[in-house]
Amino acid sequence: MSIFKDRILMITGGTGSFGNAVLKRFLHTDIGEIRIFSRDEKKQDDMRHEYQAKYPDVAHKIKFYIGDVRSLESCRSAMPGVDFIFHAAALKQVPSCEFFPMEAVRTNVIGTDNVLTAAIEAKVKCVICLSTDKAAYPINAMGITKAIEEKVAVAKSRQTNTTKICCTRYGNVMCSRGSVIPLWIDQIRNRQPITLTEPSMTRFIMSLDEAVDLVLFAFEHGRNGDILVQKAPACTIQTQAEAVCGLFGGRVEDIKVIGIRHGEKLYETLLTKEECAKAEDLGDFFRVPADNRDLNYDKYFIEGDTKRVSIEEFNSNNTRRLGLEETKAKIASLAYIQDELKKQH
Repeated sequence: MSIFKDRILMITGGTGSFGNAVLKRFLHTDIGEIRIFSRDEKKQDDMRHEYQAKYPDVAHKIKFYIGDVRSLESCRSAMPGVDFIFHAAALKQVPSCEFFPMEAVRTNVIGTDNVLTAAIEAKVKCVICLSTDKAAYPINAMGITKAIEEKVAVAKSRQTNTTKICCTRYGNVMCSRGSVIPLWIDQIRNRQPITLTEPSMTRFIMSLDEAVDLVLFAFEHGRNGDILVQKAPACTIQTQAEAVCGLFGGRVEDIKVIGIRHGEKLYETLLTKEECAKAEDLGDFFRVPADNRDLNYDKYFIEGDTKRVSIEEFNSNNTRRLGLEETKAKIASLAYIQDELKKQH
């Protein structure tokens, strides 16, 4: 018997890549119901038909709720009976958030506050908020709003003893919607130049399954107010592009460098230097406990921390770097890639 037996799990932004990965992981377990909460009725309808066709025996466990995290009333209306929430609804495309930062604020910041307010009112047992490496030392609107999302989650965690609130922070999820690998595959098939921004740029890489693993780890082992991070490996964008070329018959000489886009960094950080000073090493994961000091500012000047000066941040330049063959093997292991490779033959 699992902790999810007969329970109700709600996924905000549930029609996205993460929501689909969670459904595939949970549908055949003893979970009672999975609520997909999102604002796009077309995606919900497509998803409903897909799961009814693929998994007719368990598709009845999926319940669809049209709603928007930007509306507190909308969040409240979907909450009755919910035990757990995976909060994945977000605007996460870096360039679009740069051009429409207030839209990112409304979804990523106010939306998170609405979900947590409604969850605490409904006495939901646990909420896991999905964040991103771009929230550490943020330089773009997406990262800044995600950093504030984390601050909102930690602040809310101080207000409740009944609802556990944690954040998970992770790097690029390969083949998630809007990510670069599906674009490269299309470019190779259409004999177009394979566009990459900057060859030396490094990124953490993980699969959707690993993203779900991190959320489940936070769910089971996180404490109220924690930020949890997986020790993901990284590779350069050039290595990633060459790996996709190797798998799909592209030519490395067709790779075209187009330059860094709005708001991009050369490398990403999963834990800041300040967070590394207090992070706990949990094997494959790091745990950053909430700073639960009160607003007595005098303490900040009296109680310093000498340890933090000597500790490096955890970023995509100093984590384990994958070579070409390792990167190719990691990409080739993805179900999405295996399906795409079958289309080749």
